[in-house]
Amino acid sequence: MRIGILGGTGPAGSALGARLASVGFDVVLGSRSKERAMEVAAAVKAKWPALTLGITGGDNDDASACDVIVLATPWDSAATTAVDHLALLRGKVVISMANALVRVGHEFQPLLPPRGSVAAHVQAAVPECRVVAAFHHLPATELGHLGDPIDSDVLICSDYAEAKKIAMDITAHIPGCRPLDAGELSNATAIEAFTAVLLQLNVRYKTRVAPKLNGIKKDPRAGA
Repeated sequence: MRIGILGGTGPAGSALGARLASVGFDVVLGSRSKERAMEVAAAVKAKWPALTLGITGGDNDDASACDVIVLATPWDSAATTAVDHLALLRGKVVISMANALVRVGHEFQPLLPPRGSVAAHVQAAVPECRVVAAFHHLPATELGHLGDPIDSDVLICSDYAEAKKIAMDITAHIPGCRPLDAGELSNATAIEAFTAVLLQLNVRYKTRVAPKLNGIKKDPRAGA
């Protein structure tokens, strides 16, 4: 499976791309500047010379031509970016990981995008795509530490069951991550907003927290 990341040169996109490449996926980091994306991909490989990473850089069209797409752009350009590449994205699984947040003084506050969440806004903008909300709470720094597992649950929601399953299967490849089926895309509103709480805890306790939910015993990928 080839995974393209739109906005792949930013901290979150490049870290997720490196992590996915480290577990065997072919990853294309997309950017408006192909040269910049190639530089970032080369830097990732140089940082981990002992690993054979299938990660390359390209423009956003190159990333959009992959099998599954991750939107790692800033939240306010996610829908626009998807619309700009709809010809290549049509019918595909598009994973939205952006959070609409603002920092006011020492506090992080969630914003309310059109449709209630970034993911829902993207789905409304590109109804021909199967949008999934995922990866919102994975800290970029820990994602980029390829030698260490990430001890975190990943809340995943979508209106498309098969698309959700694909995102959950991808997530399950990341050591330490447990994918959890969080229902329909309407739940992305709460998932995205909760990121502000986690960031506030990071600031208050000078750490990097990730959500872990107790009480779920069965493999959530097994379905109901």
